[in-house]
Amino acid sequence: MNEAVKNTLLFVIVGGLILLTGFVQSWNTAILILNMGLISAIMAIGVNLQWGFAGLFNVGVMGFVALGGLAVVLVSTPPTPGAWSAGGYGIVLALLLGAATVVAAVMAAQKMPKGRARTLAIIAILVVGFFVYRAVFDPSIAAVEAIDPAIAGNIGGLNLPVLLAWPAGGLLAAGAAWLIGKTALGLRSDYLAIATLGIAEIIIAIMKNEDWLARGVKNVYGIPRPSPVVGYEIDLQSDPTFVERAASFGLDPVTASTLWVKLGYAFLFLIVLLILLWMAQMALKSPWGRMMRAIRDNEIAAEAMGKDVTRRHLQIFVLGSAICGIAGAMMTTLDGQLTPSAYQPLRFTFLVWVMVIVGGSGNNFGSVLGAFLIWFLWVEVEPIGLWLMNLITSSMPDGSALKAHLIESTAHMRLFTMGLILLIVLRFSPRGLIPEK
Repeated sequence: MNEAVKNTLLFVIVGGLILLTGFVQSWNTAILILNMGLISAIMAIGVNLQWGFAGLFNVGVMGFVALGGLAVVLVSTPPTPGAWSAGGYGIVLALLLGAATVVAAVMAAQKMPKGRARTLAIIAILVVGFFVYRAVFDPSIAAVEAIDPAIAGNIGGLNLPVLLAWPAGGLLAAGAAWLIGKTALGLRSDYLAIATLGIAEIIIAIMKNEDWLARGVKNVYGIPRPSPVVGYEIDLQSDPTFVERAASFGLDPVTASTLWVKLGYAFLFLIVLLILLWMAQMALKSPWGRMMRAIRDNEIAAEAMGKDVTRRHLQIFVLGSAICGIAGAMMTTLDGQLTPSAYQPLRFTFLVWVMVIVGGSGNNFGSVLGAFLIWFLWVEVEPIGLWLMNLITSSMPDGSALKAHLIESTAHMRLFTMGLILLIVLRFSPRGLIPEK
């Protein structure tokens, strides 16, 4: 079979599965799978840039996705009344003092000659800087967190349109990736994986514990929507024209408004995906993309040809992380809330890696295909497994312990299926469903 025809057929099959979900189950579920598939495809492109283009094993995806979600809160939510005057400026001053301490220590290490005097100077700078930082920071955050903690207790955001928060999420993730890359990209691949996973956990821990930033585990609700493309259900339900149009399709206003809002998100997500996919394809076909793959295949040979491998690794690490940050901002916007405890490595790292591997590492279209396929299975495997177990155990008596055990085991079908799919693909198509050319 022609390769283009095969690839098109794979996309058609996955699209058909989503449509079948709408006809058999519900259109709300189908569009939810579509929206999360679009966001996951963007994450997969980011990881594919790092791994498929450059061979960087980043398992800290969750941290960069979380930073994208944090950017939405800091950019799009309204500022908490009185927070800045109470302690906001003190927090900014403390953070600047902390940064100045680090810079001063680095400059001392670079400028002073090696010896005991340099060591003592660096220790003195760090100790004094730490105590000054805490003296300003602690009372400032206490003042902010004391402001109406039941519904606020955080500094709030800039109250800007939420669409601006999506690129801001990419910039925040890129900045963090630059700092991480400057220290971690010199490590061997297995150590890089451990370092990025640990840093991702640090990011989540900070988000959970620093209530002044985004309310910690109390979560931030009421994230604004990207109007006018995505409105609010209650406004649509009170619009006579929309109600009349929904009735012409045989839908009640509640269902129709929910579907319309989700389709609005899908439209925006699709635009972002197509832009990033086009940019990734152009990068792949450019001299820069060919250089990155040459570095991936043989770093020593690339260095012998005069290529700055560490610098190029840093570039693509920042780019891939920025794309994950954009996806994280989009997902928080879709959810309408920031929930730090929901950022789990299983969902935001393992699943994305499965998407890239199953779809085809090094192929952007393969990553997109893998994202939609794996997310569809992640959502639908459990209800399908429950239906299958009920069918298998239908002849068993109601009090049967075996029947109860089999039905309860459907909760584990997701993990079982992900592992099974990964093993099957690695065995029969190790380069993925759409291999790299």
